[in-house]
Amino acid sequence: MVLISSHKTWPFLSWAILVAQLLCMARADVHFYDFILKETSVTKLCETKSIMTVNDSFPGPTIEVQKGDTVFVNVHNHGDYGVTLHWHGVKQPRNPWSDGPEFITQCVIGPGTNFTYEVIFSDEEGTLWWHAHSDWTRATIHGAIVISPELGKSYPFPEPDDDKVIMIAAWYTGDLKELVDEAMKDGTDLPHSDGYAINGELGDFCTCSQETTHHWYVDYGKTYLLRIVNAVMNAELFFAIADHNLTVVGMDGGYVKPIVTTYIMISPGQTMDVLLTANQPLGRYYIATRQYSSEDAEVTGFDHSIGSAILQYRGNYSLPSPPVFPNATLPLYLDFGAALRFTNQLRSLASEDHPVDVPGDVSTKMFITVSMGEIYCPNSSCTSVSGNKLGSSLNNVSWVNPSLDVLSAYYRNLSGSYTADFPDWPPSMYNFTGDDLPDSVDMTYQGTKVKVLNYNETVEIVFQGTNVLKGSMNHPMHLHGHNFYVVGTGHGNFDSKMDPRTYNLVDPPHVNTFGVPKNGWLAVRFTANNPGVWFWHCHLDRHMSWGMDTAFIVKDGGTLETSLRPPPAHMPPCMDMGSYDISMQTSSIDHVEMQQL
Repeated sequence: MVLISSHKTWPFLSWAILVAQLLCMARADVHFYDFILKETSVTKLCETKSIMTVNDSFPGPTIEVQKGDTVFVNVHNHGDYGVTLHWHGVKQPRNPWSDGPEFITQCVIGPGTNFTYEVIFSDEEGTLWWHAHSDWTRATIHGAIVISPELGKSYPFPEPDDDKVIMIAAWYTGDLKELVDEAMKDGTDLPHSDGYAINGELGDFCTCSQETTHHWYVDYGKTYLLRIVNAVMNAELFFAIADHNLTVVGMDGGYVKPIVTTYIMISPGQTMDVLLTANQPLGRYYIATRQYSSEDAEVTGFDHSIGSAILQYRGNYSLPSPPVFPNATLPLYLDFGAALRFTNQLRSLASEDHPVDVPGDVSTKMFITVSMGEIYCPNSSCTSVSGNKLGSSLNNVSWVNPSLDVLSAYYRNLSGSYTADFPDWPPSMYNFTGDDLPDSVDMTYQGTKVKVLNYNETVEIVFQGTNVLKGSMNHPMHLHGHNFYVVGTGHGNFDSKMDPRTYNLVDPPHVNTFGVPKNGWLAVRFTANNPGVWFWHCHLDRHMSWGMDTAFIVKDGGTLETSLRPPPAHMPPCMDMGSYDISMQTSSIDHVEMQQL
């Protein structure tokens, strides 16, 4: 029996992993895509400008696979700045090297270079998506992922006649990168969008957009599976189709108990699979979306535009003008009740073929405050009203990006990139959702702190929203590398004695992104069974940029099959690593030594 270290014997491990991969691939398909990142000239809202795209398209190409397949995506960066890509909701078992978030699992793919991602699908089924994960580049760099059931299996609902991807994106006038960089430097508010595009077009209710409105042609009597993706940067959305019912059957690459509704509320990062039967009189019907603003009513600076497309029946008939609008079914901007009524209906399918596995005995409990705040700005260098920078935090820690990605530092045992002391509790307890909070809770401090979990550790996190700076609103939290069960949610401050009695442990939603409600709490559970480094963050990019992020390190499990894979040969290089010491982190994290029998 010989003990070998997983990070010192790459040739043996690479050979063993290659054999294991080939055995798996024999039972699934392998796909190859080339993504060309480049600047593309587009005209919207009466303005022509250059945006970064993949393969000259906005949105980018759709990746189509079956459950369990593997995809290799060779990304060629012909643009002017570095970019990374993330495969949102794809768990990437043992393979965080291809997960994509900048500073967490890799450094950017620089201009004039390329990098091939290996995207490993496991139990995902339905709709997910991919997007850039560096700065705000995902505004125009994104696309859908369609995951069909594995060969010989079917949907847990009647087979639809066809399907349709609907990507909803935010559009910004001006140079978004320059606007973001300037605001981050000054510590001021970040840009708000100027419109919402459906499949790349803003629609009839935006200036200079009526001639390019997206049309979807349907046949009377057919049922369609809509694959809806909220790729918007900073807004939850209401979505409806005039005079048509929607039946929600899936979410975040999994199935849910069917919900018949006239609208949905979908958060940034979320995907939903929705059945629509074309059973209305022949004609044209608006597909429409508008922002759901969960901020206080006096906050009016959000994007009030309506994004639209047109559902049009095929056939010989006189076209009505204009199309029918969902006036009675599309909720208004501040309709908190409509948002709550929809999200409260979400339940996992929890069937024999699609069971749930909610952790019962929890080994780690965390209570995490989700807050806006301020960060001290030295030398009066910030131009905000208070003189400080706007910030956001988890447990009063505002994330700071390291110069060497956390995964590389962890794998190579390099100190100086992060510390393994993210707190399980906030530094102080107060009336989190109160109206008159003390000034002492406004300030947050910066750090690059991660949470370390043992393999197969069962985790419960209660996210507590706060009203710091009167900035309470919904926060859609996204976990990389895992799905989590939403076991509970509620208004006000979490009651650790009473609220757990209300948990749903039977059929809770199993998702990768879900909202912490305004002035409320969200309880989630998951099993840390995917070794590596995985990002946790608010999927509102304004809040992520300000620091509402952290990362989990899941340690190896003791066998080859439960341990982090070695890195691919040509990861994008980071900065000069001379400032990092080759020494163990203070938490004594190290890769498990595996036995070769």
